[in-house]
Amino acid sequence: MSQTHLPHLGVLLLPHIRVQNANAISSPLTWGFPAITAFTGLMTALERRLGPQAGINLLGVGVVCHGFEAQVTTEGYTRAFHLTRNPVLQDGSTAAIVEEGRVHLDISLVFEVRLAEALLDDAARETLAEHMVQTLAGMRLAGGSVMPPLASSKRRPSRPLLALVPDDPEEQREQFRRLARRLMPGFALIARDDLLAQRLAELRVQHPQASTLDAWLDLTRWTSRAVARSTTDTEGAPDSHTAWVTDPRPGWIVPIPVGFTALSPLLAAGSVAGARDMATPFRFVETVWSIGQWISPHRLQCVNEMIWQSGHDHDPTQPSEHGLYRCFIDPQATAATPN
Repeated sequence: MSQTHLPHLGVLLLPHIRVQNANAISSPLTWGFPAITAFTGLMTALERRLGPQAGINLLGVGVVCHGFEAQVTTEGYTRAFHLTRNPVLQDGSTAAIVEEGRVHLDISLVFEVRLAEALLDDAARETLAEHMVQTLAGMRLAGGSVMPPLASSKRRPSRPLLALVPDDPEEQREQFRRLARRLMPGFALIARDDLLAQRLAELRVQHPQASTLDAWLDLTRWTSRAVARSTTDTEGAPDSHTAWVTDPRPGWIVPIPVGFTALSPLLAAGSVAGARDMATPFRFVETVWSIGQWISPHRLQCVNEMIWQSGHDHDPTQPSEHGLYRCFIDPQATAATPN
């Protein structure tokens, strides 16, 4: 069902989803929380599984993490993934071990949606929200398994929410404040492309040849530097020493993959051997990275500040087409995000 047939804007909350053994290797350069493309992919798969008869379109998804348990062994500063031993080969030799990173998650998903006229009724929306929870329970999320709530959990199972977005701006803010309370304690992952552009401008003041990669690397590391300090001892005599000081960071920022960019032109369907789908045009791509920030939901002003959407610039008729497929948050929504 097309969005033009669904005129009513709504918000959907699927709270405290337990995911076991999700993929913790989010890109060739990052590990930890799954890539945001895993959640936009889940959104597309969920809408397709519901079908047009459900009367709902999923436009974007926000992710809030309540619990993160990486399956790693820690020894000092070194961490190693827990790996499984594959069965031996037919000749009895040891099979190669493919490194896989896994993580257990407790997350909440917030969707921006559009609803059909039939879902203006409160009871109909409640029924659909429960149905979506049951549908999600049979799906995979970032390669992990969606698990039922723990029987030993002291927390009462949270119910999903599917609500209409009011027209009045003040009522919208009040609705989000109530939603943010349900998302706490937890941290929402938002886009901070602005920090990347800001750091690049700062680096180019002293190093005009600095690139976006230099700014990205500078933002994603902890930088400590030796600073000379002058103090006085107990007798009042001057005393000079050196102290190691860590540069401040603008919030809890992290490097994240946000999509893909083309390495080849769009190839005809079936022209590349070994492709998963021989009926869909194919192109080779590589990962695109940016900067994200984990922030408590109560510090956000509206739901749009945490909603990720997916888009692309593919237009074969345009010579400037770069084949960029990436996830983003509305820049107007993130402009007022606090550091």
